[in-house]
Amino acid sequence: MREAPYPTVLKPYGRALVDLAREREDVVCLSGDLTRQCEVDLFQEVFPERFVHAGMAEANMMSMAGALAREGLQPWVHTFGVFATRRPYDQIVNAIAYPNLPVRIVGFMPGVSTPGGPSHQAIEDVALMRALPNMTVVDVADAVEIRQAVPLLADLPGPVYLRLKRGEIPVVFEDDHAFRVGGGQRLLTGGEVALLTGGMMLPATLRAAAVLRAHGVDAGVANLPTVKPLDRDTVLGAALGTRGVVTVENHSVIGGLGSAVAEVLAEAGAGVPLRRIGLRDTFAEGSKSGPYLFEKYGLSVREIVRTGWELAGRSGPAPEVRAPEPESGEYAPV
Repeated sequence: MREAPYPTVLKPYGRALVDLAREREDVVCLSGDLTRQCEVDLFQEVFPERFVHAGMAEANMMSMAGALAREGLQPWVHTFGVFATRRPYDQIVNAIAYPNLPVRIVGFMPGVSTPGGPSHQAIEDVALMRALPNMTVVDVADAVEIRQAVPLLADLPGPVYLRLKRGEIPVVFEDDHAFRVGGGQRLLTGGEVALLTGGMMLPATLRAAAVLRAHGVDAGVANLPTVKPLDRDTVLGAALGTRGVVTVENHSVIGGLGSAVAEVLAEAGAGVPLRRIGLRDTFAEGSKSGPYLFEKYGLSVREIVRTGWELAGRSGPAPEVRAPEPESGEYAPV
C-alpha cells in the first residue's frame, strides 16, 4: 500500500475494458449518452463494431443488454449511478437479475462525488442493487482495484453492479495488491476500533486511522470492495475484540455497507457497538466543492476521527484534523 498523498490517473476503467475486449470477443459496450464521461470513448475508438450508443433511454438500454446476453454476449452497460439504478430498476429486475444473465452494469459518480445535487447523486444505488437476488455489488477504491476487478468480474456468472468514481482516480495500492470478488483485506490491524470501508472513502479512512493511531487509539482498517457478497470473515476478524466498529461509505447509511456489516455482526452475535458514517436519511445539496459536501454530510476525515475517538472511550475533544483536502485526487470535480 502506498503512502499518502496518492498519485492519480485518468480513465483506468476505460483502459481495463479495452484490454478485456481484446481477450474476449463476446464483450460488447453500451453507453447511455455518456460515452466520454464513463470512459468508454476509448472502447468506441478501438471496437466501434462492438459499441452501442443507446442514448438517454436507460430502461431500453437495460432491456437491450438482457437481450444481447441471451444471445451469448457479455454486455457492459454504462451511465451515471442514478441513471443505472433508479430509472431502469424494473427492467434490471425482469430483463437481467431474474433470468440471472451476465450483464455488467457500471454506475459512475457515486454518492456525493458529484456537484449535481439529488438528481445526479447516487446515494441509494448500493441498497437497490444489493437487494436484488443474483446481483453481485462491487465498489472499488482505486485504479489498481479497477484494473484487477474488470477481468475477474467478467468471469463471474450472473449480473454485476460496479460502482465507480470518474475523473481523477487515486492509486492507493501497489501492483501486488490482490483484489478478490467477495473478499476483503485488513490493511491495518487494531485492537480498539475497527474502521470498515470501501470505494472512494478508503483514502479518507486511512487518513483518519493515522490520526487516531498518532493519538494513542489502536485503530484498524479493513477494505471491503465487494458489498455483496460481503466478506464475513474479514468483518468479524476486524470487529471481534474491539470496543466498536465504524463503517464509512459514500452512500446512505440505510441499505449499504453499514447495513450489510450490521447484519453480519448481529447474526454472529458479536455484541460489538456499531457506528455508521454516511448520509443520514437525507438528500444532499449540489455544490462545486467536494470537500464542502463531504464535510457537511458527515463523510469527512474529521467525522471518522471523532466517531472512532468516542467509540474508543477517550475523554475530551477528538484530535484536530487539518482543513479539507483540496480539489484534487479523490475529491476532484467530476
